[in-house]
Parts: sequence; C-alpha cells; structure tokens
Amino acid sequence: MRTPPIVSPQEWEEARQELLVEEKQLTHAHDALAAKRRRMPWVAVEKEYAFEGPEGKVSLLDLFKGRRQLIVYRAFYEPGVFGWPDHACRGCSMVADHVGDLTHLNVRDTTLVFASRAPRQNIEELKARMGWTMPWYTITDDFDADFDVDQWHGTNAFIRDGDRVFRTYLINARGDEALGSTWSYLDMTALGRQETWENSPEGYPQTPPYEWWNWHDAYGETEPAPEWIAQTRRGPR
Repeated sequence: MRTPPIVSPQEWEEARQELLVEEKQLTHAHDALAAKRRRMPWVAVEKEYAFEGPEGKVSLLDLFKGRRQLIVYRAFYEPGVFGWPDHACRGCSMVADHVGDLTHLNVRDTTLVFASRAPRQNIEELKARMGWTMPWYTITDDFDADFDVDQWHGTNAFIRDGDRVFRTYLINARGDEALGSTWSYLDMTALGRQETWENSPEGYPQTPPYEWWNWHDAYGETEPAPEWIAQTRRGPR
C-alpha cells in the first residue's frame, strides 16, 4: 500500500487546519441544505393507509403516536429478500444497527418507525434476534409504492396538523447512509432540530441548543439542570 507522507506533529496539525476549512464549509453547506428542507412545500396525504403492529391494525396517523412529526424507513424484509426469514436486507439491517435511543427524537415531537411487508410474527422474531427495539410495522397496502419506496429503501418524513397528514421530504439511496443519529433524522424533518441557531421560517418551534439534551432515562424533568445550562453556555473549552 502506498501511504501518505510521514510528517512531524506540527506539520500534521498544519495539514489538519487546512482541511478543517473545507470541513467547516461542508458543515455550513449541510446546514443550508437542511434550512431549504424546512422550506420545502408539503403535500397532503389524502389516502388512507393501514399497517399491522403489536397493537393490531393502525393508520398512518396512528404511527405518529400523538407527536407532530413522523419518519418512516421502508426496510426490505419479506419473502424473496436475500436472507429471508432469518434476516432482512443487509443494507437495511445496517441502517437498523445505527438507530440510537429514540427518546431523544421523541422529545423533539418526532416519531421514527420502520415498515416492511413481512408478517408481524417474523418482524418480532427478527427484532429479538438482532437486538432492535424501534417500532416496526407491516405494510398492508400501497404505502410503499405511493411513497417511492417499493423498489428501493428510503426514508419519508411527515408532519401532521391535527388529523391532517402531510408528506414533507424523502431521502433514499446513498442518502440513507447518513441517517441513524438524532441530529441526522431531525435535519430531514420540516421542523429541523428546533434550535435557535437554525435558519427556520418565522414561528417554528425553537429552544436554545444543547439545553434540551438529556440522558435518555431522565427526560421529563421540569427544568434543565442549571449545571448543564452553565456548561453549554460557556461553549467549547
């Protein structure tokens, strides 16, 4: 293997600082793209869709679990998919492996679910085998075809206004590779991270950055810990 040059620590730091300029540009470009997503037009979902879950038959609106936003990842797990019935699609399984604790999404009024065409029993057995805990539903109608995820995996974002549901965005193909963290999922939604630094339309919900973060088993406290607020307001050390 032909390696890069071996340099002194000072030369290495100089090279890192040079590359850091481009990394910051990429970060700012990502923020600008997310801001454009928050200004995407919405399309009303007029059709009724049905899913099968642990609680029985549910609608698309039910998948929100009372929250304002919903993210649905279409995972390929069904007869005919390589690995069936012991495994889902290898790529979709890697996506599932990257999903963290969903409590952090939930406190930003956002629900994440997976959906496949596999029967309920197979889904529950797969989740237990692989150690996955995300909500995972069975598609029973044209949901996947209607939302461009019948031939390839993809992640759709929705928002609701009362009982009305709107589609706000779709990420698929290599775009799904970047998903898995709380921040990447929020960045694809109509409301974003809901933090004050974001460039969002007037009136969008926003709170100071960092201050809403918490241990996943400690959300629900009436006020953020003052020690945490003091630390975040000091900024990087």
